[in-house]
Amino acid sequence: MANDSAIRFVHFYWNQKGRPTKKKVISRVDAYHGQTYLSAALTGIAFDKIGFDEADGIVEYVACPYPYRRPEGMSVEEFCDWLIEDLEKKIEDVGAENIGAFIAEPIMGAGGVIVPPEGYHKRTLEVCKANEILYISDEVVTGFGRLGHYFASEAVFDIVPDIITSAKGISSGYQPLSATIISQEMYDVLSVPQADGAMFTTGFTYSGHPVCCAAGIKNIEIIDEEDICGHVRKVGPYFEEKLGELNDLPLVGEVRGKCFMMCVENVANKETKELLPPEVNVGGRIANHAQKNGLIVRPIGHLNVMSPPLIMTTEQIDEFVDILRGAIEATQDDLVREGVWNG
Repeated sequence: MANDSAIRFVHFYWNQKGRPTKKKVISRVDAYHGQTYLSAALTGIAFDKIGFDEADGIVEYVACPYPYRRPEGMSVEEFCDWLIEDLEKKIEDVGAENIGAFIAEPIMGAGGVIVPPEGYHKRTLEVCKANEILYISDEVVTGFGRLGHYFASEAVFDIVPDIITSAKGISSGYQPLSATIISQEMYDVLSVPQADGAMFTTGFTYSGHPVCCAAGIKNIEIIDEEDICGHVRKVGPYFEEKLGELNDLPLVGEVRGKCFMMCVENVANKETKELLPPEVNVGGRIANHAQKNGLIVRPIGHLNVMSPPLIMTTEQIDEFVDILRGAIEATQDDLVREGVWNG
């Protein structure tokens, strides 16, 4: 519910600022922001929308910052320029006076662990500031240690958003807990009763649940006492390096991610980046082979996504990568034997 709350914050804020037309939100293709009615509209993953209605007229989408799948012949730097131009054009087409916020995951999670080009987030924030558009950083996945910091927005990507949403790692999943964190400037507007009598009245049945909050507080204490963020910063680059060795496998198109948020993208052809047919279920096959040997990785179509425990050691990383390599090799053998891939 953190992202739903964020949009309510945005709408109320602009109403109280005398800008009631600033209601639309810009999201991105392949973004994931949740499954409630409004957050599902913010989500830009096409297959998540099949068969469902959604909140119409609120969300506009811009291109996914997916360097591996950038247009042919375009450098990563040129691709970043193109992405910024795409955002600027969307703002021009919709009208800055109609746009309340831009929402972005620092690294896109369910959309494929997409790490944007260097400088992308800082430039999108600059565009938003120039057009009086609030910036929402969805840190539900990247927050609380996944990238080695409590929050990645400023520490990793050098931006200070207007709103940060978080969940998952805030309690390490022991209790359901999320948070919507707003800037002081927004708080000053939201917290004061308005001349028309409006007050920001919002909440849920279990908002501020004492047991969930106690679990979150204790979880944060443990993160600090055991320096888990420091451990991730120290060991994360080793995880990136070891997973990167899988690039020598014919089925692997790209290994990407940061620290303890990683992905392997599997392809039919490394040169053309062509994918295997969806019915081959390549990600699922790899995940099944890995699980037989004690490793759980998440299959998403042709991808395998990895978000391991933040206490994973270098020795465990070695074992992790060995099992995953074996699972990919076993899948390669299966596909060749079945005649659906020639290697």
